[in-house]
Amino acid sequence: MPVLFLDRDGTLIDDVGYPNDPAAVRLIPGAAEAVKGLYDRFGYTPVVVSNQSGVARGLITHEQMWAVHERFVEVFREATGLTVPAYYCPHGTDEGCECRKPKPGLLHRAAIDLGLAGQPAVMIGDKPSDVAAGAAYGAKTVWLAFGRTVPADLPGVDYVAETWGDVTDRLTSSRSASRRG
Repeated sequence: MPVLFLDRDGTLIDDVGYPNDPAAVRLIPGAAEAVKGLYDRFGYTPVVVSNQSGVARGLITHEQMWAVHERFVEVFREATGLTVPAYYCPHGTDEGCECRKPKPGLLHRAAIDLGLAGQPAVMIGDKPSDVAAGAAYGAKTVWLAFGRTVPADLPGVDYVAETWGDVTDRLTSSRSASRRG
């Protein structure tokens, strides 16, 4: 069963900086439909892996982080019927933890916890740290550009997608080609 690692803020929901208000949770157009389609068609197991350094920086509380999480889970479930497990790193950039992307610790922990270690994986995100974590884990990586210029130093990116529709098209053609080969 392949794993679909997903960044949350800026990938699945609007990036509002340091999310502290559950009322501000809005799905990015096409995100829920794409994830649900990949789950239904190819059995991808979606898992959220997200840095939440606003906690360490004192910009949001743990309670606010979890309130936003609960709202995300609710909105995503309403749109897809799926309850997606989520793993968060609340540490700051200078704490040197292993779970903060671009390190792959959060992805490893999720895969082990969910019994998916060793399964093929794809990491989708909107920041270079998402791509770097996916590459370090050994996953195929997709950078969601949403009209932004691709950074020259984007590490280990396999695919650049402008929209969630592009992600679906690319992963569908990839999976179909691997089934034929």
